[in-house]
Amino acid sequence: MSPLTRRDFLRTSVLAAAGGAGMMGHFAAAYVPGTTEVTPGIRPSQDKSVEVLHARARVPLGFIIDDSTCLVNMGKFCMPQFRTAWPQSPSYSKPWKDWPSEIPDVFMREFGEFCADQGVRGKFSLVPYPACVGWLDRELPGWPRKELQESLKLIREVYCPNWDITPEMITHTRVIDLKNGRPVEEINSATMENSYPPENKSVDELAAYIAYALQILKNAGIPATGVTTPGGFGNKCKSELSSAMGEALRDVFSLEIPFYFKYIVEGKESTRPVLEHVEGLDDSNPKLTVNVPASTGDWFGNWDGDQVPAGDKYINEDGTQGRMAELINAGEPAIMFGHWAGFYSNGSRKGFAHCKRVITSINKHYADKTLWMKSSELARYEAARELTKIEKSQTAITLTAPFAAPAYTLRFAAPTGTPRQVTQGGQQVALKETRSLRDLKPGSWIRVKETVTVCFDLAKGKSVLEIHEAL
Repeated sequence: MSPLTRRDFLRTSVLAAAGGAGMMGHFAAAYVPGTTEVTPGIRPSQDKSVEVLHARARVPLGFIIDDSTCLVNMGKFCMPQFRTAWPQSPSYSKPWKDWPSEIPDVFMREFGEFCADQGVRGKFSLVPYPACVGWLDRELPGWPRKELQESLKLIREVYCPNWDITPEMITHTRVIDLKNGRPVEEINSATMENSYPPENKSVDELAAYIAYALQILKNAGIPATGVTTPGGFGNKCKSELSSAMGEALRDVFSLEIPFYFKYIVEGKESTRPVLEHVEGLDDSNPKLTVNVPASTGDWFGNWDGDQVPAGDKYINEDGTQGRMAELINAGEPAIMFGHWAGFYSNGSRKGFAHCKRVITSINKHYADKTLWMKSSELARYEAARELTKIEKSQTAITLTAPFAAPAYTLRFAAPTGTPRQVTQGGQQVALKETRSLRDLKPGSWIRVKETVTVCFDLAKGKSVLEIHEAL
């Protein structure tokens, strides 16, 4: 969420360089920063005759949900704080006092169980100190402690198996003074998380702020696997922010492959995750941070839950049109985006109705071509795809992987060759031929004309895929 929209806030950095906010309407989408803004780091050599495909040769699907938390309706409680910081914006003159204070757990359970039944996987924010209402690891004034504990239990049992849980910084509204845990006294755009910091900050300063948010979730018994930024958080220091994300996630949760969500790709650019600050590939513990973008706008109801849903913008009922259909047909990761309050729609649940129709349409028309994945799973696969050294001879493909990845999938020309087995750590894994691409899974391969596609679980370290030529 951002005080206007996430995309509007991300555009601001582009506009400042282009000559002013008057040009805002000309920008169609928030962009993912390039290598001149965020350090990519090192890459290994890879034989160009071997292509790494998406896992199981299927298009990755995902679902990124922002502004979610336990019980608190962020749309209501953010509105007056945003109005104080940005009094000139008409977006914050809405009748927020008439909106419900709570998005109840009965709704959260129904939403989570529906998605689980449909096989949906993705990223779900859990704002630790939501709009300064209360602390998830302590108290939420207005709700009995038992209700907060039950809500956290629901997250662990229903959401954690299928969703990455991330803080969306500390409050999503006011900047917190880490020395006393209280909001900074002054209220303006410079002291709101959505546009903080107003100037460049060091990696250490940013990492300390991010780690504070992560520690609250850890105290509450929630295993965070990434971080979400509120709107334009870190726009002034994108490279330092990326590095700080990795440092904080490794420090608090000892994550091997830390990821963050900040950007949305709505144009023709690739929607694949972006690997940043890669170093130490020859070491036992290489480092990196993975930037996992979303690839749609929010057309379910927006951050305040009062906008008319437009599910057909994601995909229409017969699966022929919409951004998700466009991405799937192009073979690009199709990662939906929406805000929690938008699904509840201030009690009408109109956004959720559209969401259910969108998900069932995707699964009905594209089940054999797609694979639902968490953001952390997307990050891991991309790390393995780009950072595994690949060498090919006539009889074998040798892979040196800094990270393991399930369902690793390769395609290469082999007019008469047959992949028989993969040897990893002295263990041999036999490979079986399948006749249908939809049946491709770890431990199998398929021939299509003169190419072979092989799928197996990639282990960290060295793997050798043996290719036997017909006599």
